[in-house]
Amino acid sequence: MSSDAREWVWEHSSSRGTARLVLLSIADRVPDEQCAAWASLSSLIERTNASRTAVRDALDKLITSSELEQRDDLQGPQRTTVYRLPLAAAFLAKVKAAEQEGSSAEVAAATEADPVPELKVEELRQYGIWPKDGTDSGPSRRNPTGTASGPSRRNPPPRRYGFRPLEGTDSDPQNRSEPKVNRNGSSSTAVTPASQWQVDPATHAWARQQGHLTRLGEDGLRSADAKWRTHRAAWKPRSAGAWAADWRAWIARERTPGRPNLYALPGNGPAPAGGMTRAEAHTAALLAALDEPTGTE
Repeated sequence: MSSDAREWVWEHSSSRGTARLVLLSIADRVPDEQCAAWASLSSLIERTNASRTAVRDALDKLITSSELEQRDDLQGPQRTTVYRLPLAAAFLAKVKAAEQEGSSAEVAAATEADPVPELKVEELRQYGIWPKDGTDSGPSRRNPTGTASGPSRRNPPPRRYGFRPLEGTDSDPQNRSEPKVNRNGSSSTAVTPASQWQVDPATHAWARQQGHLTRLGEDGLRSADAKWRTHRAAWKPRSAGAWAADWRAWIARERTPGRPNLYALPGNGPAPAGGMTRAEAHTAALLAALDEPTGTE
């Protein structure tokens, strides 16, 4: 389901720069059509390769634009912050309704006037999202109309805690030990070619728990991995975290034979020039943005 949320960001979000990268990082963690996910500030800093101040400012901009909601009534593991993409949830609800009606017409992008489905908190508990203090509902930090300012939306992030797999406790968390960022001598500065990067246990656990291993099978997963390495052979060396994020995005988009295109509704067009698919062009644009200076060097 994270691929649907990411697709909404690519096709419909008006965010730019660091704000777009932050929104994509949160969308990458969305487990279902409710478009809610939890993320620590430190994990967003590492994924976007931006400074703490830049990420906080990006979160404020996204909340002000109503493309992101901070749910103060909910919390993730270790009291991490819970976010929701309300416009993405409204759009997916419209797509689902069109599919149930059998309509072949394109679904228009969601606006603030479209109803956002009510959040079913009970269904989020399996993903590690719980109400604060035992409450089932409460206020959210969606930008209130007409207010010029409001209370701070910044919660102190827990130390060294990243994204946990959606199910079970037998495998390691996806980013259990996040390297300290913006520090000299950090392990996150080590780079390696794509051919030498190895799929770590956390990434393999992600593929299994997200259903990609079942969908593709062991042989299909190895074939997708080989294809990824072929396409990334000419790319310059990157950190292990960057390769892992790119690999996960590749596997999530890898199709099985005969699988229909879910997003054959809005925003479709011919494949980009140069032999790249639209998904490959999206990934190339994201990785290129990660290379751009953030102004904090």
